[in-house]
Amino acid sequence: MKKKLLPFLSFVLLSVVSCKNETSKKKEIIETQTETVETKKELTWLDTIEEAHKKSEFLSHDAIALDMVINFGGNERLKGRMTFLTNSTKGKIELKDGTAIYFDGAKVFHSPDLKNEKAARFDAYTWMYFLLFPSKIGDDGAVLKDLGQLHLNDVAYNAQHLSFKGDIGDAPDDWYVIYSHPETNLIDYAGYIVTANKSVEAAEANPHAIGYEDYKTIDGIPVPHSWKYYEWTKEKGLGKEIGFANLSNVEFIEVDASTFTIPEGFLEK
Repeated sequence: MKKKLLPFLSFVLLSVVSCKNETSKKKEIIETQTETVETKKELTWLDTIEEAHKKSEFLSHDAIALDMVINFGGNERLKGRMTFLTNSTKGKIELKDGTAIYFDGAKVFHSPDLKNEKAARFDAYTWMYFLLFPSKIGDDGAVLKDLGQLHLNDVAYNAQHLSFKGDIGDAPDDWYVIYSHPETNLIDYAGYIVTANKSVEAAEANPHAIGYEDYKTIDGIPVPHSWKYYEWTKEKGLGKEIGFANLSNVEFIEVDASTFTIPEGFLEK
């Protein structure tokens, strides 16, 4: 009798173990699905922007280098090769006339014969900031405020107001209105004011916008190769185009100790 019961008991035990395993697997699947749903729910506007612009991948590279031509009012404002650490702490602009601008943290250095030396600090940081903008809006000291949806060019953009806590950079009173596309989450436009060498009131009386166009993928990372500058207000949107910048030969590079070494004889601004 005992011999007959043994196979039966083995079958029962196997069935119980199997049921427990199936229950455990189903529980794991449900928990995983729940976690996925919760993760999606917890994604913020900043998360979606940084994911769309591949911030993690961008920061995995040492530096980004590119050629840039900037034109305002029909006149060439700047032309040269730019190289910036992706974490924005160091950079250099090598101009077509052989002069250059370097920055290392809060210090800026330039060639003694730089033609527009008054704008050395502005040039050192402004073009870098516009280029690295998607990776910078989550920096410490940045303050984001949801503006809901704002219409621009017949598109209902997701909009955020970006400002800064005191003592952040050269112009902590600057602010931006960021327009990200509702489908791609890429930044298409950013309205802004420039307070360098002027009061906040004067800057707010003359706001502008940058439009990012012609996104091209470089090592899997979207980089806008055409920038356009406009007159702009939050209420009326884009006005007249006032300038543009074209980027070419964009690449991610590795750097060494000599890449951002300040040349002898350069002046600190």
